Amino acid sequence: MERLKRTKQSALTERVLQFGEGNFLRGFVDWMIDRYNKEGGGDCGVVVVQPLENGLIPMINEQDGLYTLYLRGLLDGKKTEETRIVECITRGINPYTDTENFFDCAKNPDLRFIVSNTTEAGIEYRKSEEDFCSTTFPGRLCMFMKKRFDLGLGGFILLPCELIDKNGDALKECILKYADDWGYGEDFKSWVCEENYFTNTLVDRIVTGYPRDMAAEMEKGFGYLDNIIDTAEIFHLWVIEGDKKLSEELPLHKYGMNVLWTDDVTPYKKRKVRILNGAHTMMVLAARLAGLETVGEAMNDELVYRFFKKGVYEEIIPTLDLPKEELVEFADAVEERFKNPFIKHYLLSIALNSVSKFKVRVLPSLTEYIRQNGCEPQCLVFSLAALIMFYRTDEANDDEQIVSFMKTASPAEILKREDFWGEDLSYLLPSVEKYITMIENDGIRSAMETVL
Repeated sequence: MERLKRTKQSALTERVLQFGEGNFLRGFVDWMIDRYNKEGGGDCGVVVVQPLENGLIPMINEQDGLYTLYLRGLLDGKKTEETRIVECITRGINPYTDTENFFDCAKNPDLRFIVSNTTEAGIEYRKSEEDFCSTTFPGRLCMFMKKRFDLGLGGFILLPCELIDKNGDALKECILKYADDWGYGEDFKSWVCEENYFTNTLVDRIVTGYPRDMAAEMEKGFGYLDNIIDTAEIFHLWVIEGDKKLSEELPLHKYGMNVLWTDDVTPYKKRKVRILNGAHTMMVLAARLAGLETVGEAMNDELVYRFFKKGVYEEIIPTLDLPKEELVEFADAVEERFKNPFIKHYLLSIALNSVSKFKVRVLPSLTEYIRQNGCEPQCLVFSLAALIMFYRTDEANDDEQIVSFMKTASPAEILKREDFWGEDLSYLLPSVEKYITMIENDGIRSAMETVL
């Protein structure tokens, strides 16, 4: 078989500079742009820049930017699979070995969008010399934008996809600090602030990447070789906080893609953390104590599934301030994602660092429920008891000091730890002790039945 290659040169206009060649951006942003080009008549080529010295750029260029994306999951309760060749990437650049070619992109007047996913640690300011290799991603981007400014060309719409709060604001702040360090001047800083749009974004899609266990079989079916096959779930969501008029420049939302432009991304982030991440943390420790191994097994277990439903729909959703219909729709999508038969999501992986996860993901819903109703949410409080019991097992994986303390401490001592929870949770002690006693005497399943 021959390798996947273009039969003719790409005619797309390079309008996007993308920092990051990994699985996520190729299975999320590039998939959307490819759909826009093919279904919406878009003319949007993507130049991919490798953020680290070693990466996939050689393989991307070997295949002329082409790769196969395989989407799989449940859609309206039915197994759904979709395969497409993504063709929007025009070329890849390793800026460490081809720095001049990278900076030449600043000369392109058609370049309008900058997308990035350089991991949560990528958007950071670290005082350094004006040296491409030794500085951070925001430092390199600052250098690139200075080239653009010196040419008298217009600014960009920046769409960072790193999973940190206010990622666009953080990126802008770093760039302005480097501009000060390197003496780029007030005119440049004014240009950064006035002619560039730094959006805050929330991204949501599970991208499972290269399918090592089935790649060879897939290639036989395709009839070609592809070293950078990417796989992802069906569900996707991109929430962008920015001026809605900008959406017309890349109108992905008009072509069936779940892209939402908003004045405030905060409620959508809260929705994701409380419902999707909160449901994980609420459910998995009890499910693991019940002997289950994966999220899929948990959702197929009648008892654990009822626990999930009650916790999410009756205890978490009522504490959130978005329209109920919208919250239920999102929760329904989360349920399908948890049931995805193509993904094995191990409970022990989700259980990592559960103390800090509980504080961020579950506790806000628990305390808000009490504030609103004057009584305790049974599933959420039970999940705290299950957490304490899980940390008594040898499977708990967390900071060594936390594991050591949790293994032998009493519930009263644990709930008092304000450094764990951000507050003293002693007011929950009667219920937590009741549930722990049930688990110890009757087993986790009988205790869950009592809660339900």
